[in-house]
Amino acid sequence: MPHGDFVTHRVSNQPPALADFDALACDPALTSTITDAELLGRLHGTGRLAGSEQAREHGRLANENPPVLRTHDRWGNRVDEVEFHPSWHWLMGHAVELGLHAAPWGTEVGPNAHLARAAAFYLWSQAESGHGCPISMTYASIPALRHSPELAERFEPGLRSRTYDFGLRAPETKAGLLAGMSMTEKQGGSDVRANTTTAKPLADGSYELVGHKWFTSAPMNDLFLTLAQAPSGLTCFVLPRVLPDGSRNAIRLQRLKDKLGNKSNASSEIEYAGAIGWRVGEEGRGVPTIIEMVSMTRLDCVIGSASTVRAALTEAAHHVAHRSAFSSRLADTPLMSAVVADLALESEAATRLAMRLARAVDAGERSLLRLALPVSKYYVCKRCPVAVAEALECLGGNGYVEDSGLPRLYRDAPLNSIWEGSGNVTALDALRAMAKDSSTVDTLLAEVDLAAGADARLDAGVADLRKELADPTPARARRLAELAALCLQGSLLVREAPNDVSDAFLATRFGSETTRTFGTLPRGLDTTALVERIMPTVG
Repeated sequence: MPHGDFVTHRVSNQPPALADFDALACDPALTSTITDAELLGRLHGTGRLAGSEQAREHGRLANENPPVLRTHDRWGNRVDEVEFHPSWHWLMGHAVELGLHAAPWGTEVGPNAHLARAAAFYLWSQAESGHGCPISMTYASIPALRHSPELAERFEPGLRSRTYDFGLRAPETKAGLLAGMSMTEKQGGSDVRANTTTAKPLADGSYELVGHKWFTSAPMNDLFLTLAQAPSGLTCFVLPRVLPDGSRNAIRLQRLKDKLGNKSNASSEIEYAGAIGWRVGEEGRGVPTIIEMVSMTRLDCVIGSASTVRAALTEAAHHVAHRSAFSSRLADTPLMSAVVADLALESEAATRLAMRLARAVDAGERSLLRLALPVSKYYVCKRCPVAVAEALECLGGNGYVEDSGLPRLYRDAPLNSIWEGSGNVTALDALRAMAKDSSTVDTLLAEVDLAAGADARLDAGVADLRKELADPTPARARRLAELAALCLQGSLLVREAPNDVSDAFLATRFGSETTRTFGTLPRGLDTTALVERIMPTVG
């Protein structure tokens, strides 16, 4: 018998490759949020590119070939460079061309610039999330830089450029720039006021920085916003990797972190060995100056986690649509249908909340963002690893194998919950926002109450939230953050989503049958319809 005729070598009952699909076309939560037809057309282009075989392959290669640190050249000269696989540059180039790094800060932008950027960032991150880190930090750097107009004038044109120009050269000579942030130190972590890095003023108005930063992501970026102790206290500075005269700034890359996930992106420890920087904002006002950067990156944490949940959902839905077991297509079995339907509810709630926050940035709703942003960052990012794990399980053993792509999503899933303040930090930040400005509570409740009276389950949840808000304590900060985020999601779904979606969400997150694991839905739900509306179409 010829070798090729062995029955064991015939492949059957396997799903086709998930490639060349439109990530937007199968996402009704996002499409119903975008009312601008022209923007929707552009986003379909982004969705098709994100779902293309080419983009998905570049995402795989960028993670299987992580960055490498070169501290010295062959002759012993200090160079402090990071080498990346070509797939990283391909992903970065498209992200910059799409304007994901800075488009909303342009001089001529529409009224929904941040929403447009958020939607595109959400779609594009489904191809690969690691390169979103330098993109996000660049997006967040501009409002912080504007505390010093002369520095904004100097660097902002390069930061807003849609040209990806990799390599260490003086910022003034490059066609495009990327920015990062460098705040945490080993002795303090999130307690940045404990920083020991010093900044000595020089005669020409610059400062000389000496110190060690424990965690600096994307160290290959062109410039960094950092915190250091100046004579008048903790201050924000901007430091370019290359000085105007073309010499390397004294920013030493000590090592790259060996991380759980986010493998495509470099994260490092750095040392300022007399590095030169320029003050951003007033001396002693470092935290208030850089807090706008933190807020924007927290927004991207919510968007990024919603994107990861959606990417995992797409993988699970595609698999169950084409895989059979015990003579039934998996998608047609009641329990699997319930699991994927529940994941679809989680994804829709996260996506709608992320886009609502982006609309709030466009509208200048600072009071709403001050409280809604930390609670959303807390809850959506916390739910991400749980949702990805459930999606992985939908593929059974295949989901545990690297070829499926799910292990990469699972390793990446916890990152956004840690970045820019882990769970306790963001939950406590919500309490600080309330204490500093009581109007934030009224603004959040006004948003939630837009759906008041529409559903008794949501009304009961909001009543519980009011009790927590009336007596906030650190020990219950997580409970308050979770309940606030859930009420925001519930209110949005009641107002924006189809009735079967909002009803299923409220039944499982607020009702008497509140669940602890995905797929434990109440009786009578049409899970088939919930699954079909999010199913990707290949080809």
